[in-house]
Amino acid sequence: MLLEALSSAILGLALAWAAAHRLAHRLPARSMVLSTGVAGALFGAFVMHSALDAGHVLIVLLGAVIVSVASLSLLLRPAGRLRRRSATA
Repeated sequence: MLLEALSSAILGLALAWAAAHRLAHRLPARSMVLSTGVAGALFGAFVMHSALDAGHVLIVLLGAVIVSVASLSLLLRPAGRLRRRSATA
């Protein structure tokens, strides 16, 4: 279990670093992005480990990646200005 938690935290950190590096203009502060990635991965690993029990390490890590990416996607801001049209146009 400790190896799963450490592996998922490293995966979450790597995903968050990649997102912060590639999408820096659309994300908040780097420290928030990195902590969200790690927390999402740890939560995903916990949920998958609770649901499947021991012996499914790859599936637990896959769940950690999915939850980490989902939590990082919630931090994204729109790319450009929002253009609103009037109702009559």
